[in-house]
Parts: sequence; structure tokens; C-alpha cells
Amino acid sequence: MSAGGGTKAIIAALMANLGIAVTKFIAFALTASSSMLAEAIHSVADSGNQALLLVGGRRARRAATPQHPFGYGRERYIYAFIVSIVLFSVGGLFALYEAYHKYHEQQELGPHGIESWHWVPVTVLVLAIIMESFSFHTAIKESNAIRGKATWKQFIRRAKAPELPVVLLEDLGALVGLVLALLGVTMTLITGNGYWDAAGTAAIGLLLVVIAVILAIETKSLLLGEGAGPEEVQKIEQAITDGPEVSRIIHMKTLHLGPEELLVAVKVAVEPYERAEDLARDINAIEARIRTAVPIARSIYLEPDIYRAPAIVPTGG
Repeated sequence: MSAGGGTKAIIAALMANLGIAVTKFIAFALTASSSMLAEAIHSVADSGNQALLLVGGRRARRAATPQHPFGYGRERYIYAFIVSIVLFSVGGLFALYEAYHKYHEQQELGPHGIESWHWVPVTVLVLAIIMESFSFHTAIKESNAIRGKATWKQFIRRAKAPELPVVLLEDLGALVGLVLALLGVTMTLITGNGYWDAAGTAAIGLLLVVIAVILAIETKSLLLGEGAGPEEVQKIEQAITDGPEVSRIIHMKTLHLGPEELLVAVKVAVEPYERAEDLARDINAIEARIRTAVPIARSIYLEPDIYRAPAIVPTGG
């Protein structure tokens, strides 16, 4: 995975979530808090998701084959989409189920709070917030290196490498979820009423479902196939028309075969050539300019043509 894939951010998030998951499971075992269980499962899901992103990055580096002539760059999109499914089902739906179960337990047995080890969940959640903040800071730092002048919303929506947006949203969701869990647990300890714990768990579940849906929508767009961004399109057009070979671009299409691989297909208008050798030389020169301007443009197909202006159909007077 390239640096743009945010390997450092993924590993930082993985290490943080593994450590946090263990402490949360211990806290749940001691207190039977549903918020702690929901958060523990959330951390397990996040850890699995980071492992999936690493696997996707590794598999995407495989060389092209006759069956897959453009390589496996899109595997990164597939694994990012799987992450959204895991976050939705394992994280969000489980938390909502646990909230439902906790709510009915309070109805059947009467409102009751955390009966032992009262200090454990608060301590664990505060430590988890600190560890998750370090992970989130790493993701922000890695993202800022490639984000440029784009806003965070634009970065999430336009990034062709899916790993950093995924880690950013996961870490943001984790921090907000931890705050919700801390609020639910604290209110349960203060009031002795487990309904607060159930409410905190439900809020965590809804948060994870929303984040999972956002990830699924953005990753689906990448899976369907996105073209180059406006800046890259402008650079490619400039590279084509900078030389004397082309009189105009008739039409152009681009497609991301992966985060760092772009396919460019262009029909260009040229003057009539007497020798095919001269035409081939000029086409190669245009391709070289495109690759210099946009290094990720690795598959380039140029079709020369003679431009004919559309005939003007006279209108009746």
C-alpha cells in the first residue's frame, strides 16, 4: 500500500483498538454494563476492519494477469466496502440489540444500575478516549499530508484511496461513541437507573449505523468506477494540447482502476499524416506528456481522428 493508503494510520488504529477492546471486555465482565459490551464489540469490529484494510492493500499489489489485465487495484475498494458492512452489522446492529435487551431487562427486573466495581467503567472509558485520541490524531496527520486545500467533507467524498477516510470516520465514531458510553455509564452510577446505560448503548448503535451507511455510499461510488478529479482532468487536457500534434480533443474518458492507477481514453483530432511512423511518434510524445503531468495515468489509449465540424442544419424561415 502506498503512503497515500495511510498504512501508519491503519496500524495505529489497529493497535489502539486491540488494547481498548481487551480493557472494555474486562470492564463488562466486572460490571455487566451494556454500554461497555457495545463498546467492546465496537472495538473488535474496528480491529477487524483495520485488518481487512491491510489485507486489501496487500492483495491490491498483485501483478496483472490475462484474466485481470488491469491488475487488482480495486481490491482496496472491495475491502473498504466490506468494512462498512462489518461496522453496520457487528458494530451498529449488535449495539442496538444490546440496548433493546438491556431496556427489557430493566422493565422486567426494575430499574437498577451498576452494582459492583463502580469505578471500573469510568476509568476504562477515560483511558480509551485517551488512546483513541492518539489514533485519531495520527489519522488526521496522515490525511493532512494529502488533503491539500480540500475541506474534510470534500476529502471524505473525493479521496480515491479509501483507507484514510475509513479510518478517520471510524476513529471519529469511536471517540463520539466513547463519550456517549461515558455519559450513559456516569448517569447510571449517579441515578442507579440502568435505563441510562441502555440509552447510551442505543445511541452508540445509531451512531455506528450512520457511519456505516456513509462509508457504504462513498465506497460504492468507487466500486462503480470514478473518473479523475477536476485538477487531474485539466492537467491531462493541457498535456494533450500543449504540443503541435493535436488540434483539439474530441472526447475523453478517465477511470480509476485503483487509487494510484488511472485509465485515460482520448479521441484527438489531428491533421492528415502521410506516414504512420510520424503519427505513432507523435502519439507516443503525447502519452509521455500525460504521464509526466499525471504520473498515475498508467493505461493510456489515444485514438487519432480527423475532426469534422457538425453540419449546420438550416432552419425554416
